[in-house]
This record gives sequence, C-alpha cells and structure tokens, in this order.
Amino acid sequence: MTNGPGAGIPAVSTAILAMSRHLEVRDVLKTIVASARELLDAEYAALGVPDDHGGFAQFVVDGVSAEQWKAIGPLPRQHGILAAMLHNATPERLADVRQDPRFGGWPAAHPDMRDFLGLPVADGDEILGALFLANKRCPKPDGGCGFTEDDERLLGILAQHAAIALTNARLYERSRELTIAGERARLAHELHDAVSQKLFSLRLTAQAATALVDRDPVRAKDELHQVAALAAEAADELRAAVVELRPAALDEDGLVATLRSQTQVLDRAHSAHVTFAAHGVRALPAAQEEAMLRVAQEALHNALRHSGAEHVEVTLSRAGQGALLRIADDGCGFDPGTVRRAGRHLGLVSMHDRAGGVGGTLTVQSEPGKGTAVEMEVPGG
Repeated sequence: MTNGPGAGIPAVSTAILAMSRHLEVRDVLKTIVASARELLDAEYAALGVPDDHGGFAQFVVDGVSAEQWKAIGPLPRQHGILAAMLHNATPERLADVRQDPRFGGWPAAHPDMRDFLGLPVADGDEILGALFLANKRCPKPDGGCGFTEDDERLLGILAQHAAIALTNARLYERSRELTIAGERARLAHELHDAVSQKLFSLRLTAQAATALVDRDPVRAKDELHQVAALAAEAADELRAAVVELRPAALDEDGLVATLRSQTQVLDRAHSAHVTFAAHGVRALPAAQEEAMLRVAQEALHNALRHSGAEHVEVTLSRAGQGALLRIADDGCGFDPGTVRRAGRHLGLVSMHDRAGGVGGTLTVQSEPGKGTAVEMEVPGG
C-alpha cells in the first residue's frame, strides 16, 4: 500500500465514515483498530482504553485469532511503551520494539512484533486510549522502521477522528444510561401505584368474601376467585419489573455476591428454578467482573425468556488465575448452524464481544431439545 501525501486520504475518509456509523463504544473501538490496520497495511493493530488501576478497561486487537488471544493470557498493564503513550501523549515510531529500553517482554504465545507505530487517542488534554500497529507489510530499510512519517501523519488524522467517535459513543451510552435511570424511576412510581391499587382491591374483595361466607357461599366463592385473579395480576406486574429495577452492586458486593443476589431474584420471579454456586473464585479486575456479570445477565435472559427451561444453573469457578462462568439450562436449545440468524436476537454477538474485550473467550453449546450451555472464561488480572 502506498501512503503518499494524497494516496491515503480516500482510505482515511472511508475509515472515518465507518467509525461514525457506530454508537456503541465497543463497536467504535473495533472499527478504529480494523481501519488503522488496513489503512497502514500492518500485520497487527490494537487499541487500549485505560482504567484507573494501572490496567485496561477495554483492549481490542485485530490480526490475532481467538485461539491466540486466549493463549496470550491476561491483558497487558500500563507499562513501558504503552504507558509512555498514555502518560506523555507522544507518538512512538520504532524500528524494533524489542530493542527499546522500555520493552519488558511479552508472554510466550504473544506474536512476534518488530517495527512499531503508536499514537495516543486524545480529547483535548484527556488521553482516551493508545492506538498502535506493528509489522508493516513492506520491505524494511536496513535497521529502519517500515512505518514512515506519512504513516504517522495518516494515523494521527485517524486518531483525531477516533477520539471524536469514541467521545460521541461514550456520550451516547451515558445518555442511554440516564434515559434508563429515568425510565426506571418512572416505572418504579407506576409500579407502586399499580400494585397499591391492586392490593387495595384485593383487600376489599377479601373483606366482601369474608362477609358472604355464611349467608351466600356461592357469591363468596366468586369473590374468592376474584381475589386469586387480582393476586396473580399483582404478581405478574412485580415479576415484569423487579429485575429491571434492581441495580447491579459490583462495586459494593463483588461479582459472587451480585450474581447470587440476582439469581435469587430471578428464581423468585420466574417459574424456572434458578440456582447459583461459586467455587474458589478470586476477585478479578473490575472490567472483567462487569463483563462476566453482563454476559450472565444476557444468558439468563435468553434461558428464562426464550428457552422454556425448567432449570437454569449458574456456576462461577476458579480457572487458574482467572475464572470460568457457566450458565446451563434444560430448555429447547437451538441449532448452532442457525447462529448467524439467531446471534443478534439472542445477544450472542454482544456476549462474544464482551468476553473478547477483557481478554476472555466465550463458547456456546446447544442442540434442539437438549438445552444450552454458555461458558465464559477470563484470565487473571
């Protein structure tokens, strides 16, 4: 690929348009990385969004298979060249990243990287992330870097627009969160009014039935049927809203306690028997715990709303330094061959993205009439 002063502009324009089509932060990150790798014809590309604890809240790669990603292990920390880009907001263009004094090595399964180009993604003074590429596909000058000044300039343009797209996506998600919070408040108010009215009618009807038991048993029986119907309506309204109103408590309670609490609520709210068990789980980085919680919620939603399951088992167990989450049901199952059509309906694409975003993997086993099992494994932090 030739990246002369004007040759890359159409490609940059295409990449910018692709970024602007997405509103979800995760989709924006994936598009930035894929666009950067294609634009500069590199073998590998990655973008890390830092957290406040020396790690990464999200880390997206392109050019690495799911099997390689799993073998590499835990997400990188904010050190060495990554830290330099995040803390100093300066570009890094290196002939051989392995020879840089800040290079601290990488896991055995990590792909071999040589020439390197990295840029911070910044919104004003705020560093949103670090975007970098490695192994440009071109003849290398002796002892030199395959990435050129033109490459750095083009990636800088992309990084500027990436910052805008990422900021917009964050604002969109924040707006959606506020909308959901407002909707929850409204729903709570309406729920209180509706259930209060149902319970008031229930009490009056029960009193009427009591008064009629001796002198008009037939009418008393009709009133008691009405009591049962009103009670069922009140229960249905509570069941429909209780899970949506219940906030996640990861920060205060941790993943195990939050999953246990939510499965108990679901067990009470649905006819299916929902159980939870934890075995030797250690605390995980916040981003990994949140991703596991969201995957569990999505898988539970599928099992309880779509599968017709009688039993749903949620287990969280230690796996090396990481953890393994499993949600299994005895419902109707589905044909994995139809997963492309059913994937978005069942949230499978979202679950795969959440797992990959924290360095984990997700597998789904299912068969018509034989239930479904969703497993998510994450490495230790």
